[in-house]
Amino acid sequence: MTALDGIETLTTRASALKLTEPAPGGADLERILAAAVRAPDHGKLRPWKFLLVRGAARERLGDVMAHALLARDPDAPRQMVDAERAKPVRAPLLIVVAATSDPDHPKIPEIEQVISASCAAMNIFLAAHALGYGCMWKTGAPAYDPSVKSALGLAPRHHIVAFLYLGTHEMPPADIRRPRHADFVQEWEGATLLAGA
Repeated sequence: MTALDGIETLTTRASALKLTEPAPGGADLERILAAAVRAPDHGKLRPWKFLLVRGAARERLGDVMAHALLARDPDAPRQMVDAERAKPVRAPLLIVVAATSDPDHPKIPEIEQVISASCAAMNIFLAAHALGYGCMWKTGAPAYDPSVKSALGLAPRHHIVAFLYLGTHEMPPADIRRPRHADFVQEWEGATLLAGA
């Protein structure tokens, strides 16, 4: 499989609709994770953790998510609980990307550490796409649930920034109408100083 070039990777990225085997493994997975650690990282704190969830571990994570849902909402209907339990098995590989940030760091604001982990997640997404794999980026309530964090070996202060589902496209991504970049670009020509400043 031929890898896409950089600009094509950026301009053709799309979330997968449905994923199947194979997931990236071996040299492809190594390349994807090598891309992750090239994320911008103010202070070289390396505030990231990447948890690979494969095989039967996906079902165990599904049980954790279902249990967490019931703890948040004991009256959740059975169908909702079953759907929550099934989430981790919708792809052959799940990468949980967490920001292992330090909110009390004397120089680097926590938001910059979380952004760094988000950039690492985006690098994973783009590298997977460049190599011909599909990816979905999900969060939802489990990403913020203390019991899910604990089950994954994360501290309460850590932030799950992404559940990345990876595999092979079972169907092409939807052709979504993308915004025009010009709608978000403005030329800045300087600020008007306030009187007396």
